[in-house]
Amino acid sequence: MIVLGLTGSIGTGKSTTAEMFRSLGVPVHDADATVHALYRNEAVGPVGEAFPGVVENGAVDRKALAAHLATRPEDFQRLEATIHPLVRRKETIFLETQRAAGAPLVVLDIPLLFETGGDRRVDKTVVVSCDPETQRRRVLARPGMTEEKFAMLLARQIPDAEKRARADFVVNTDNGLEAAREQVEQLVERLRRGNGADA
Repeated sequence: MIVLGLTGSIGTGKSTTAEMFRSLGVPVHDADATVHALYRNEAVGPVGEAFPGVVENGAVDRKALAAHLATRPEDFQRLEATIHPLVRRKETIFLETQRAAGAPLVVLDIPLLFETGGDRRVDKTVVVSCDPETQRRRVLARPGMTEEKFAMLLARQIPDAEKRARADFVVNTDNGLEAAREQVEQLVERLRRGNGADA
């Protein structure tokens, strides 16, 4: 089973690309979705203890947590130390399940793949990329997004150029959905043929 690590900076189209893999029958483990589910379950106690006041109605209030981190970005490290082991446990279960089912290829969708050393846990990496101006336009069009928030998010991520340099494969989303889908289809076909040894 080939484990493909999928990543990309905010606004590059990573989530849409992950859906393309799913539509081709490739199982995808979404780290972000896992975190959101954990905020309603196993992470409530540990996060509430580490960040008093962010739990409401039995779940982590993501807006309250984001507001806290906006004023104290140094606490990201503490949050990650709390959340990452829980996410890794879910990821391990996903991989064991897919391996037992005989899946030839799976995707781990991890936003901070290189930043957290997640690339060491996968066989190949694919980076979703786009022009900086396109990225900026997409991100600033999101509800509630500001220049300050965008700058803070970018500061936590390895620059796109470095990600591309470290990646085994790059999916470029500048030219629309169909062009990106074609790249994903070719990549999946190549990996399923067992021909992914050369980037």
